Amino acid sequence: MGGPLQATPAPTETVADVQQSIVDSFRYLEDWTERYQYLVELGRRLPPFPEAKRIEANRLQGCQAGVWFIAEYRHGRLEFKATSDSAIVAGLIALLLKVYSGRQPDQVLATSPAFIDEIGLAEHLSPHRANGLSLMLARIRTFAMAYGPGNLAGGGA
Repeated sequence: MGGPLQATPAPTETVADVQQSIVDSFRYLEDWTERYQYLVELGRRLPPFPEAKRIEANRLQGCQAGVWFIAEYRHGRLEFKATSDSAIVAGLIALLLKVYSGRQPDQVLATSPAFIDEIGLAEHLSPHRANGLSLMLARIRTFAMAYGPGNLAGGGA
């Protein structure tokens, strides 16, 4: 299997590099059984989610699985934390955090999740999980817009 994915990107790692790393990790795996196992393992490696933040206000509405998602804005960057009570969804969270956490809001808004199509993830998820993935991506974009330049939350412009 590929190397472990870090929760926060290294400062020298571009978004394109991170996405390519994910694609390479998945291409290394021979079939979707192995890829699902890899997703489950990634989900197990998520940093602990604060119990005090596992509240209804942080719950992602519309997901069949329980998903809690928060963002913090520090030093011009968004730090995302999330968890799920579903092992595969937690793995999807790990991928999204790898790509988007630690980025500036404008970087998040300028980045499409190309890796999802490149690894064939969308067509191998159940409709409920695919919907949850879309909802998580929308939440990430919403946080980025809220903290982006020109917005009060981000203190920009």
